[in-house]
Amino acid sequence: MFTLGRRGVLVALLSIGFGEAPARGQRPAPLAYEAPDPRSLVGSNAHDLRELLERYLADRGSLQRFFDLPISPASNRALRQFHAAWRSALDRLDFDRLGPEARIEHILFRNKLDHEVRQLDRERERAAEVTELVRFGPAIIALQEARQRVDPVEGAKAASTLVEIDQQIEELSRRIRSAQKPEDLRISKTVANRAARTVGILRQTLRQWRQFYSGYDPLFTWWAAAPYKQLDSSLEKYAALLREKLAGVKKEDRDTIIGDPIGRQALLTELAHEMIPYTPEELLSLANREFAWCEAEMLKASRELGYGDDWRRALEHVKNLHVPPGQQPALILEQALEATDYVEKRGLVTVPPLARDTWRVQMMSPERQRVNPFFTGGEVISVSYPTDGMSHEQKLMSMRGNNIHFSRATVFHELIPGHYLQRFMNERHRPYRRLFGTPFWLEGWSLYWEMLLWDLGFPQSPENRIGMLFWRMHRAARIVFSLSFHLEKMSAQECVDFLVNRVGHERENAAAEVRRSFETSYAPLYQAAYMLGGLQFRALHRELVGSGRMTSRQFHDAILERNSIPVEMVRASLAQQRLPKDFSSNWRFYGDQP
Repeated sequence: MFTLGRRGVLVALLSIGFGEAPARGQRPAPLAYEAPDPRSLVGSNAHDLRELLERYLADRGSLQRFFDLPISPASNRALRQFHAAWRSALDRLDFDRLGPEARIEHILFRNKLDHEVRQLDRERERAAEVTELVRFGPAIIALQEARQRVDPVEGAKAASTLVEIDQQIEELSRRIRSAQKPEDLRISKTVANRAARTVGILRQTLRQWRQFYSGYDPLFTWWAAAPYKQLDSSLEKYAALLREKLAGVKKEDRDTIIGDPIGRQALLTELAHEMIPYTPEELLSLANREFAWCEAEMLKASRELGYGDDWRRALEHVKNLHVPPGQQPALILEQALEATDYVEKRGLVTVPPLARDTWRVQMMSPERQRVNPFFTGGEVISVSYPTDGMSHEQKLMSMRGNNIHFSRATVFHELIPGHYLQRFMNERHRPYRRLFGTPFWLEGWSLYWEMLLWDLGFPQSPENRIGMLFWRMHRAARIVFSLSFHLEKMSAQECVDFLVNRVGHERENAAAEVRRSFETSYAPLYQAAYMLGGLQFRALHRELVGSGRMTSRQFHDAILERNSIPVEMVRASLAQQRLPKDFSSNWRFYGDQP
């Protein structure tokens, strides 16, 4: 077993306090937080909790900007105490006197506070798993937190601390190198990769600490310059050793994806937080049903194009229908205007003139395309297309992956009536509800429009339909591969192969998609949220528009005016339900799954 003095590490971790009495002449850390009396911020028979939520957002922002080290035990304790204080304050509010919208916000706020504490628990557990590999971490964190308090620094003492940390890293490195096989250390690739990322954070933390003093404090600079340079180099080499020896990722390897699965129980917790009353297994069944529908529609389009039942050949035909280099922005403009005109002429949603006229275009960098090979949007649509520095194969893959008919479905997803219209309206209606932002509302809205425009006949040719079906199939596949990965039923490489073999992705694009899903800051359910949120909005459309209770414009405008909240809460708001305090999610928007 790979043991490195756990007791000493825990003592060091616990020694970093929150709100402890400082030495004379030192600035104290923030004292224990006390939440305001919610009754002073919420009047009787409140229609909303705006003032209360705005105070929470402001106070949380101040605390997070001070405790800005995500791996610091002091930060974890401070935020835990902060959320507990707000949870206690919220319980003092008289729920029965609240109006329907305020009740929704009360339930969402309680849900948010409880989830934040669970997230802190998970962060602490995952940090504990890498403790033995980063036993020097508390010393670096202590240096930075002392700097934040503007404690006096002694150059000679600081230099000694740097030397001691460097010696610890050397000892760790020697023990890792001496192991005959990585498995002898009983460290998984996932934990090793997480430890390497932690070392990277610590290295950046140390760099910020040094920059504060270097050149300003002559004695510090004289003493610490050489030890810092040595330690910075050791941290870089140690992170590389963790990746290469324990995680199995060579220095020149920029393609291997490891990720960090969270497990079934954590998935159930995330689903409950997002108000999705289905198990991961039920959602996989749902996704496979949607995938089968897409394949059936692909076959219809393939036959129309003369490719029979070989829809992958039809897909290859569509991929090769791309514009020459330099003409992609003009294509985007044409497709954006087409979609905006389509929804306005049919009275589907209100498009304010300012929203219609102020979105912008930029080209995506080659480095960013490594994790996002397709467009992203909002007020600025970022266009993914090859640049001259890419290899010949990379250029072809990018052009094929962003062809005319794939782009036609992507552009309105990102702009109007999709993400840009969402953002425009969010900034003008209940902006304080950004606290409850969820990808099931954000991405679900844009995916819902892909479904709705399909039903309304927006795709005018088999090529158009294949372009839309590719993305719809892709969203079903996202549910399958992301949940399967976090259930530890698929590896990252198997996820890439799945996208290539089942959906028809270019391999580079499939790898970028999986890398984006598991090696960036996306939440575990983010990729599943596209289709699941879209299906929620579709079910709600059937309830309210299909029944004649609302027009399409009324329905869509009302959703945008509620801002980003779980779709089940949108449903409660539109139906003007008076929710109970102990409300729990129960909307089976897709029916019962086997």
